[in-house]
Amino acid sequence: MASLEENFPRGGIQKKPTEGKTHNDKLERDNLFDIHHEERSQKRKRGQKDQEKQKKFKADKTVAAKDSVVNIEPLTIEALSEGMLLLGCIKEVSDYELVISLPNGLSGFVPVTQISDAYSKMLSKQVAQGELLEDLHSLVDMYSPGTLVRCIVTSIEKSADGRRSIKLSIDPKKVNKGLNASALTPGMLLSGFVSSMEDHGYLIDIGVSGTHAFLPRQKAQNYIKAVKRGSDLKIGQNLNCVIVEVKSEGRVVHLSVDRSEVAASLATEQQKWTLSNLLPGLVVKARVQKVAPLGIKVSFLSSFTGIVDFMHMDPEKSMNYAPDQVVKACILSVQPSSKVVRLTLRQAFLRPGGSPDQLSHERMGAVVEESTVKAFYKQFGAVFELDDGTLAFARLKHLSKTRKSIKPGAFKAGCKYKCRIIDYSLMDEMCVVSLKYQVIEARFLQYQDIHTGDVVQGKVFSLKPIGMQVKVADGIKGLVPSMHLSDVILRQPEKKYNTGDEVRCRVLECNPEGKKLIFTLKKSLVQSKLPVLSNYEDAKPGLITHGFVVCAREFGCIVKFYNDVKGLVPKNELSSEPISSPEKVFHEGQVVKVMVLKCEPEQERLLLSFRLSSNPTSEDRKQCTPKKKEEVKYQIGEMVDVKILKKKDNGLEVSILEDEGNVIAFIPTGHLSDFVANCKLLWHCLQEGDVLPRVMYLSDKGECVILSRKSALISAVQEEQVVRSFSEIQTGMLLTGYVRNVMPFGVFVEFPFGVTGLAPKVSMSDKFVTDTKDHFVVGQTVIAKVMSIDEEKQRVLLNLKVSECSSGDSAAESFALLNQYFKEIKEIRNLLKRRGEPSMARSLCELVPGKELQLVVQDVKEDGSALFSGSCVTGLTVTATRYHLGDKNIVPGEKTKALVLHVDVLTSKVYVSLRGELFKQRPKQWLTEYSQHSAIVQHISEEFATVSLLETGQLAAVPIASHFNDTFRFDSEKLKVGQTISVTLKVVKASDHGVFLAVQGSAKRKVFVRVRKESETAAEEMTAVKHSLSLGDVVTGTVKSVKPTHVTVAVDDKLTGSIHASRILDQVPIGSFPTYTLKAGQKVTARVIGGRDVNTHRYLPITHPHFTQTIPELSIRPSEIKGKVTAMLNLKEDSTLKKLGLYSVGQTVTCFVKKYNILKNWLEVEVGPDIRGRVPLLLLSLNTKILKHPEKSFKNGQAISATVTGTDVTETNLCLSLTGIQSLEQGTVTVGMVKKVTPHVGLAVALPGGKTGKVSIFHLNDTYVENPLNDFKVGKIIRCYILSNENGKIHLSLRQSRLNPKSSSKVEDAEITCVKDVKKGQLVRGYVKSISPSGVFFGLSTSLTGRILFQNVSPYFVQKHSLYEKYLPEGKLLTAKVLGVNGKEKHIELSLLPEDTGKPSVLPESLGLPRYGAEEEKREADDREKREELKLKTKRRRGNSESEQEAKPKKRKTCPADENDSGIEVYYREEDDDDDQEAEAAKKKSMIRKPSEAPRLQVSMGFTWDEDMNAVDVPVLNQKEESSESEEEEDQQSKMKKQTKKEKELEKQKKEKELCKLEAALMDPSRQPQSADDFDRLVLSSPNSSILWLQYMAFHLQATEIEKARAVAERALKTICFREEQEKLNVWVALLNLENMYGTEETLMKVFERAVQYNEPLKVFQHLCDIYANSEKYKQAEELYHTMLKRFRQEKSVWLKYASFLLKQGQKEATHRLLERALKALPTKEHVDVISRFAQLEFRFGDPEHAKALFESTLSSYPKRTDIWSIYVDIMIKHGSQKEVRDIFERVVHLSLAPKKMKFFFKRYLDYEKKFGTTESVLAVKRAALEYVESKSSLSET
Repeated sequence: MASLEENFPRGGIQKKPTEGKTHNDKLERDNLFDIHHEERSQKRKRGQKDQEKQKKFKADKTVAAKDSVVNIEPLTIEALSEGMLLLGCIKEVSDYELVISLPNGLSGFVPVTQISDAYSKMLSKQVAQGELLEDLHSLVDMYSPGTLVRCIVTSIEKSADGRRSIKLSIDPKKVNKGLNASALTPGMLLSGFVSSMEDHGYLIDIGVSGTHAFLPRQKAQNYIKAVKRGSDLKIGQNLNCVIVEVKSEGRVVHLSVDRSEVAASLATEQQKWTLSNLLPGLVVKARVQKVAPLGIKVSFLSSFTGIVDFMHMDPEKSMNYAPDQVVKACILSVQPSSKVVRLTLRQAFLRPGGSPDQLSHERMGAVVEESTVKAFYKQFGAVFELDDGTLAFARLKHLSKTRKSIKPGAFKAGCKYKCRIIDYSLMDEMCVVSLKYQVIEARFLQYQDIHTGDVVQGKVFSLKPIGMQVKVADGIKGLVPSMHLSDVILRQPEKKYNTGDEVRCRVLECNPEGKKLIFTLKKSLVQSKLPVLSNYEDAKPGLITHGFVVCAREFGCIVKFYNDVKGLVPKNELSSEPISSPEKVFHEGQVVKVMVLKCEPEQERLLLSFRLSSNPTSEDRKQCTPKKKEEVKYQIGEMVDVKILKKKDNGLEVSILEDEGNVIAFIPTGHLSDFVANCKLLWHCLQEGDVLPRVMYLSDKGECVILSRKSALISAVQEEQVVRSFSEIQTGMLLTGYVRNVMPFGVFVEFPFGVTGLAPKVSMSDKFVTDTKDHFVVGQTVIAKVMSIDEEKQRVLLNLKVSECSSGDSAAESFALLNQYFKEIKEIRNLLKRRGEPSMARSLCELVPGKELQLVVQDVKEDGSALFSGSCVTGLTVTATRYHLGDKNIVPGEKTKALVLHVDVLTSKVYVSLRGELFKQRPKQWLTEYSQHSAIVQHISEEFATVSLLETGQLAAVPIASHFNDTFRFDSEKLKVGQTISVTLKVVKASDHGVFLAVQGSAKRKVFVRVRKESETAAEEMTAVKHSLSLGDVVTGTVKSVKPTHVTVAVDDKLTGSIHASRILDQVPIGSFPTYTLKAGQKVTARVIGGRDVNTHRYLPITHPHFTQTIPELSIRPSEIKGKVTAMLNLKEDSTLKKLGLYSVGQTVTCFVKKYNILKNWLEVEVGPDIRGRVPLLLLSLNTKILKHPEKSFKNGQAISATVTGTDVTETNLCLSLTGIQSLEQGTVTVGMVKKVTPHVGLAVALPGGKTGKVSIFHLNDTYVENPLNDFKVGKIIRCYILSNENGKIHLSLRQSRLNPKSSSKVEDAEITCVKDVKKGQLVRGYVKSISPSGVFFGLSTSLTGRILFQNVSPYFVQKHSLYEKYLPEGKLLTAKVLGVNGKEKHIELSLLPEDTGKPSVLPESLGLPRYGAEEEKREADDREKREELKLKTKRRRGNSESEQEAKPKKRKTCPADENDSGIEVYYREEDDDDDQEAEAAKKKSMIRKPSEAPRLQVSMGFTWDEDMNAVDVPVLNQKEESSESEEEEDQQSKMKKQTKKEKELEKQKKEKELCKLEAALMDPSRQPQSADDFDRLVLSSPNSSILWLQYMAFHLQATEIEKARAVAERALKTICFREEQEKLNVWVALLNLENMYGTEETLMKVFERAVQYNEPLKVFQHLCDIYANSEKYKQAEELYHTMLKRFRQEKSVWLKYASFLLKQGQKEATHRLLERALKALPTKEHVDVISRFAQLEFRFGDPEHAKALFESTLSSYPKRTDIWSIYVDIMIKHGSQKEVRDIFERVVHLSLAPKKMKFFFKRYLDYEKKFGTTESVLAVKRAALEYVESKSSLSET
């Protein structure tokens, strides 16, 4: 259907989608070019004059007008006024109105009452009578889209939402009101309407009072035929009329509507047009007066002036108009007050009666990737050229989000933009496009885009009693009926929904033609994952889906689904328990889950059940089970690996790998990264099938599991710096979360574990917030500070100001952001590199900032920027701005050197610079970290700016944001290219990023210093003094909460203290959890041992803001409560450095696990309240199992013993080890982590202590394997043996023989360390290293390589060395033999020849290469001997092995027919044989058949007839084969004598095995019969199977036992049940065949007579005729046919069979006579069919010309027999020429047949033209089809 719709759209010319049904909706698109300058220009344009003025002033006025028009702007809605005349084009036709396309993209509508007086009267009459009038036709019947009409503006109405709608009229009384009877002259072109039908013609209403206009019938005939809308004109029909003659001073005029006359009409001075009666649509000759920027000014009809705007200039000529040039123009509009006349020069309007071009259906809504700006007009918009060369325009509001944000510079001619076609303006013959991102990305543009079952986002438009109107997109609205507003019926929906609310609904019904959409808001339907049931055909029994109850009565429930599909749930299927009154249990609108029991789509009957079967369907199971698993298996915060299943618009659908993909989860796009830019980029780069490691389980609200990859969130959860419930929130806390929603009043932030808070507008930013959307976007990571908590309403108010949420060290924070950003960019680059296939992605990865490129200038644009191309940047857009071209004047084609500044992977854009200072890079030794430099901003991207250092010209990246919440900048604060700033370098070592990392100097960052910091600290100190707690005080408190490493104690109402895990017990048992010895609420007595600044938040890989409070540090250690307190713990006074200095390397300490940091791969521990430590992953254990999942082995708060190894780089943490201090000496076994995998070389492994070791591919295993590195991925933990550790280079081995020397595992490939380990003649294994002209180099170990000369590679001679590279790729594992060893020079010669290695040749024999030397012939002879032996053995075995079953039938088929041959030819399908073998055998058989030989008996069957019958082996073999076999047997015997005892024993065993096989085969029920007994057994078991009886006959005939075969046939006829008529007939036919071949004429006739008695006589006659014909007994066949014609003269098939027989004999004349006889004999109703069949036979076997004549004569008599037409067309396509076929098609498509049949023929014609014709011929068919469709409705009426 889709293809039909595409080629033949319903309802005539294709409709363009419009906005909506009501008048107001119509104008959602009206205000196309929203310009407010029309008034000014009109005042200037009022240089026109009234016709009453005398002529002498005309010239002066014209000059004035001409000078005043400076700028010609398009028509806008403001410029329209009542009474303005316009030319319009019908865009859409509905029952009650016409939608009209007006010039310059405007549109209006004509109500049904504004057509004409006569039509309005008939409408009133119909309404009054209340019944349909026969001669009143609907608008759809009379008007078709694409027709040009003259309109007058009746009013411009303004709707509530400020949109204006243009109301028009096409009533001639209003349009032609400027005309009076005296002004009418011949040749005038007017629009008129049929007002009544008379005998000789039609009365036409031309709107001129006192004038009768008459249209004679003959003048209308051509028009009626051309329009094809019935045989008559209809009242109310619009006509373009030309006045032919004027009588009685204009009281009577005669008209013509002949198309050619109308098209040729031209308005001339003789017709005396005046400004007051000038009509749109008149074609005039005009003279160009002045060419202005936006159009031209013309004069016409000698004295009038008019304007042509830029949209109405002929696109072919565009701006090539010169003053005084004469052009043809058509009047578009006449403004009555200002007398401004607008014209068009477009070709489509220059022939009255024509129609403008339409837009194809597929193009509507299409996204054009590259449209080129042709021109930009400040007050109007821009004109683009689309990819197919057509023009389109975008109004200003569609160029950008807001008017203010439009930069004219961005729309210079030649700029390319992505846009989407949103409408088509018929009057401008241009597409309307939009560049708005939301329009381009919009799912729906028109009703056709929406499908039943779609889940859509919409906005509440209005609430009405019948339901709620929801707006899905501009111009697409739908209704949510009251029943569907919620899962329960809402009494007061206005309380739940407000206008403008966003709602998520599902499409229940969709009717694009009627622009009708019905939605549901029932959550259970919207979220249902069950299949959508939208038609009865899909309702397969067993289907389970959701529906809703529409009616519950005593008989059961009626349940409705999508698209009005309804079904009944009978009473007994409502529940497993009986329900007496269903109406009490079920209510209207209830969503239910039902199962389909039965469906009858034709009757639209559906039987359903609420009793879902006990074992749910597979789909259902999928739904239920994972959910349960999830609940059990995953907690929030757990890390999982996932695989991407599907990319969706808003994120990625993934499966969790740990659960073997059973759990389906979702990662929203915003959760792919902490950076908005990277989220889009990752979504773009990831593909289905990619694996994402370490993603965090975030929530499982609703149906779906949500995961997150935001590293800030992951760290927050892992460091326990989160709140799990509302009760845990405290004022002043800093929490990491993400923006859930941005509202005008503030931002909602959600945190892990589902807590949500609101940051009001005032607390969002340190800057003034005008629009919240400018500051934050949904999904963005933020840090929020808790301002206040409302316990009752469970509401949290947050603060997002950077001054509040920042730690104060903005440099550190901004650098951490930058560092994390680049780390993610590196991951993305690696991902693209791994993908490898698209060259574009690869070249993007290779380009890094700072790289120099050789480029060629491609184009220099008007704004001074340039585009480049080059081999290294194929497929990418390389651009440099005017600033970056420096002072160079470059021209296209010039070669130049450029430096990469930034690579935008998302848009594949590369920004480069040609500035000299960037190339003069001086040595960078003196650059140090933390050094300050001046730098120039070179490029600004979303997250960072690229700057170049002033001194060295090197590039550095500087973060734009100083904090997650720092998102908004005023224009004055934004960095600008070329600006000089101060930067501090942070990372100066070369990296993959190509740039240094730096932060902006102090000058910029002052904004974010916390203003209130000092006062806050003072206040806090004051509180401390107030409590006057000092060192050593003993306090009593209550345990408030227990955390893994510390316990919070409430000393009194306001003061809170902390007890560290190390301050609870004097002796801490290793492995215990000290903090858990205390319980919440427990009373404790503690001693103050210091005051500390505790961070309620944690350290993150991205440095995080901290919220600090000075609180007392307590101890409950018995020794400290009693003893003396020595040290004061205060982080502010004591430097950490001093404290860490107290610990010496090698010292053992007890510490407490804080958490395992997954991102940094270390275990964070706390030794004391103020001493922290880290244990790197590789120092956690020597057990690889523990290292694979360290987070599972170390629980938070656990006490562990560790050894100090030093302090870390920043000297704030101790470096610890749980495995002691590792010595990496030779011979030790350690653990490592794979860092890098180098193909064909080996691994780089990270070792404890930060060292790196290398593993060669020869040390990966004791047994070499193909692709040995496949098992190793980066990050894999492995045990390694240290082979050597010299000069800082460590060599490792992973061989089991090294790691576990005691294990008895077999070493297949021993280690080869030096030349001495290799002996001559030894077989060695290794990997191919390379191929050079001197041979193949073969790696034997890390240090040894051998060489294989080409003659030792394979026994074949190879000319092309590329063959070696194909069959011996680098890294291929092979076995070689050592031919020679030269110890001094360390040369090893090897061989790969099969005779040396015992392995097959490395180059396959199938290549057919020539061999080296002559020895090969001998080897071949030996081979042949071996093969002969093999054959012999196969032949001697009588078993039923597969090889025999394959070999024997082939031999049988090819043997010639000898005296033993039965002569029966059996057609069968042999499943085991290949088709080509079958074909070959058949070919040979046909070649062998001698001409004189009797034809074979044919038994046509559809079974597998396995000919492997050992019983008939002998007769089939000819003498030659027998003799050769006996010779071979003798050979065999002579060999037997020579056999040893052992060989005889083996032979005996072999024979026994064969006997067993044979016995088993005989017992096999599927065994084929091989003797008469076998057949007897079979026919006893299946007595009615004719196939078996025929096989039995064939078996006897093979042994030429004809009598036995006859006897079998007679037995069969007696045995087969009389009901099995066909089976019996098969046997009779076989018997007839047998008698025909082996019997006499007499025996044959006897069998025939009996057969006729026992079977249907006709069938027997037909079979015998076939037998005669096939055995070339034509005379007998002819006699038999004569008998048949007498006996079965009423049977059509007999005549046809005889005709076919005669034609095959070449007796054409006899066939012609036979047809005449047939027509006399057969009933009349059969004649057409018989003639057609005879004609078909003539085409195949006889004379095609005669056949054509037969068809032609039949069709002339029976033109409406579409079946005959169809057959004729088919046959002509096969046998006729293209011209003949086209002629037939042309005749068919002009017949007056039923629309369905016409549609079929048009489709056939179109398919034929698509296959054999040209594009023109295809278009011609489509045009014809469209014309037919237009005329169809009126044809059906008449």
